[in-house]
Formats: sequence, structure tokens, C-alpha cells
Amino acid sequence: MDSIETSSKADFIPSVFKISALIRLSLWSLYIALLLPLPFLATTANLKVSLAGLGIALVVGGVLLNMVLSEEVQVDAAGITVRYPWWVPQWLRQGWSLKWADIEDFQSRSTGQGGLVYYLVSKNRDGYLLPTRIDGFSQMLRLIESNTHIDTRDVKPLAQPWMYLMLLIAAGLLAIADIWIIWMALSHPGRG
Repeated sequence: MDSIETSSKADFIPSVFKISALIRLSLWSLYIALLLPLPFLATTANLKVSLAGLGIALVVGGVLLNMVLSEEVQVDAAGITVRYPWWVPQWLRQGWSLKWADIEDFQSRSTGQGGLVYYLVSKNRDGYLLPTRIDGFSQMLRLIESNTHIDTRDVKPLAQPWMYLMLLIAAGLLAIADIWIIWMALSHPGRG
């Protein structure tokens, strides 16, 4: 039996899971739709706001959002790793890694909004938040279950795709309002 497990582990093809494209598109669309009209509104309303400072703040916010959305989950023969690109400072976003042999259980905890998040529990009883907003979530769960023999049937993603689709639609409606706001600001410069 051990030789069969060893050979299957040796043939294991590592998988990398990234944040879902729908989630990235929804959050980027919302970010842009909320912030795009700000420079035009500041100029039109004659606010004493530095446009350079506002521009820098928008860029910094975009970089921070990109950092959060750059999370990756790698599942390989050794275990599971949550990681971020080299350019994301560790003090801002830290990843984690667990070997298959160190994973003892799943633990669910309720969120303030009534949802459930899941933690991988190590033999030391430390909890590691399971990323649920990734493409291929069910495939990742199958890999975890096949390597740990822990039942994952009850583990569900925190947010369903329809929630992010609604967010994307809301961002689209905001973008339509943005077009009107920007058009009005450009048509009537200097009016407060």
C-alpha cells in the first residue's frame, strides 16, 4: 500500500489556484467606478484638494487592491501553500504552508454576516484560513481530501458567484453615473 501511495505522490502534478477572474473583475470595476469621478468632482466643486495627492492616493489604493487580489494557492505532493508574489511586503500579506501530514481537520467558524469560513487545523491546533475565493475551489478541495482523507463535502465557498455578478452589475451602473458626472464636469468647468 505504501508503494502505491509513494508512486502516486511522485506523479502528483502541482496545481496553482488564483483568485477568481469574476471576483477580480468585480472588485477592480467597483474600485474604478467609485474613484474615477473624484478628480472631476474636486475640480468642478473647486475643492481645495491637491489633484497630484489625489492621483497618488488612487494609485496607492490600486496597488493595495492588486496585492490583495494576487493571492495564490499551490497544492503539490508536499502540501498546500498560500503565497503572494515577491513584490508584496510580508508585513502586509503573509502566506502560510502546511504539509499534508500536519493537517488534522477542518474547522468552520461563522462570520459576522452569517456565513461560514473554514480553517485547516494543524496537529498543533493552529488554524489556517482556507482561501475560498479562488478559481477551481472544488478541485482544490478534492486534492485536499485525497491527500488528508478529511471529508470536505460540507465545505462551501464563502461567497457564491452570483454575489460577485451583482457587484459587477452595481459597478456597471456606477460607471454609467460616472460618465454623466464626468460629462457634466467637463461641460461646466469651475461650477460649484
